[in-house]
Amino acid sequence: MAETPFTCRSCEKQFTVKPDILARYPGWVPSQCWKCKNKNSSVANAKKSKPRPKRRRTKSKEQNLTTSQVLERYQDGPKEGVFTDGACTGNPGPGGWGTVWVRDNQVVDQRHGHDPSTTNNRMELTALIAAYELLPDDAEVTIWSDSNLCVRTINEWAAGWKRLGWKRKTGPVENLELVQRAYELSLRHHGANLKWIKAHAGSRWNEYADSLATAYSRDVL
Repeated sequence: MAETPFTCRSCEKQFTVKPDILARYPGWVPSQCWKCKNKNSSVANAKKSKPRPKRRRTKSKEQNLTTSQVLERYQDGPKEGVFTDGACTGNPGPGGWGTVWVRDNQVVDQRHGHDPSTTNNRMELTALIAAYELLPDDAEVTIWSDSNLCVRTINEWAAGWKRLGWKRKTGPVENLELVQRAYELSLRHHGANLKWIKAHAGSRWNEYADSLATAYSRDVL
């Protein structure tokens, strides 16, 4: 049987296909000659194997603003409550913590401190402890922390750890003395509601607490 002729859509030249090949694929109408088909396949494979350029990752940096600069720059977020934050350079390394009590968008009281060798989690817990210590036992207020670990520790896990003799099923409780102190204070402050707030999202008083926490790295508060 004679080979069937076709016209290549790429080079517009005629080519033929053997009848036994056409019989394998009923209804198939070849659109490219073998030369063009092989050429296009090589180009496609080359594109697939070509390494993609690496994207540059932009690292988020602490702005390290003074408290005055924070008040000038930010207006959003909750206007009431106690806001806490911890910071650390190196983790472990030098770090600081900050707590600010706010009512009607004005500072009622604030505290901050630092440690020459610490971790971020220890500073977050220290800030939370300071928040409870700022408040009278009967205060009806929200405490805002941007550490989800701190919030879940006090709200979800600490009670169970206490029942187990201050142990976790998976191992020891890290920063135990700080966790115990924070949990003890939370039980005394029945009206204090601990909530998570997103860090560096433009919330004025979260940024202010961050400024207090990073004050150890500046000459000006």
